[in-house]
Amino acid sequence: MKKPADRIKARVDFYNDLSQGALTLADTVRRMRAIAGKTQAEYAELVGVAPRIIIDLERGVGNPTLKTLEKIGAPFGLRIAFRSTSPARAVP
Repeated sequence: MKKPADRIKARVDFYNDLSQGALTLADTVRRMRAIAGKTQAEYAELVGVAPRIIIDLERGVGNPTLKTLEKIGAPFGLRIAFRSTSPARAVP
């Protein structure tokens, strides 16, 4: 993703996919890093975590803390939240 227009389109596509719940955590981290144009080590340094955390998350085997996830999502203005996976239901 070298051209600014390509990065803008990738970012718009990323937010659309994210809002539709179409991304796993691994996909999300991988795409954020690619949009930022960083290697795993560079993105880890940017957000203040160990490179191993980014590597493991992209492989789908990480077990990060909430604080770590907040750091990873911060450059993209993302927060940690619950998201419904089914239509709204009344709790008895």
